[in-house]
Amino acid sequence: MAKWTLDPMHSEIGFKVRHLVISNVSGKFTKFEGTVVADKEDFSDAKVSFSADVNSISTGAEQRDEHLKGPDFFDTANYPKLTFESTAITSKGDSEFELTGDLTLHGVTKPVTLQVELGGVGPNNYGQTIAGFELTGKINRKDFGLTWHAVTETGGVVVSDEVKLNISAELVKEA
Repeated sequence: MAKWTLDPMHSEIGFKVRHLVISNVSGKFTKFEGTVVADKEDFSDAKVSFSADVNSISTGAEQRDEHLKGPDFFDTANYPKLTFESTAITSKGDSEFELTGDLTLHGVTKPVTLQVELGGVGPNNYGQTIAGFELTGKINRKDFGLTWHAVTETGGVVVSDEVKLNISAELVKEA
């Protein structure tokens, strides 16, 4: 059995949400950790565990970040972490997988499915074995109790319900 650890220096946990219906706002979490345990070299039996410090949210605008951390959105005083625990992985061929698991966010746990692409496995400059993955998916923020809502003077939605997840993950195999 091989254990792999998420390398935060070479990984990014990102998201995008529609703003005012016409553009996207991107953000990321800067403090996170995760592990993957797999018996098979192709990761077809992988078990994934992940958590992020919600207070590490960064959208490039401090005022917006503070609003997101507050009670209107993530309420980090009461819900400081988000977690993901995989429940199933399905090979789609050609280094592609569908990863299903339980996402806990804002005190609510719901199943989510992510599309996963294995970029490759090989050595790094330190003689370690690394693996690279790209993961994408979508969640509805209201499913997790993130229900803050506002409209513009013309009736436009300020923040969409759909959140797109974009994750680049580099894992290091433990010796």
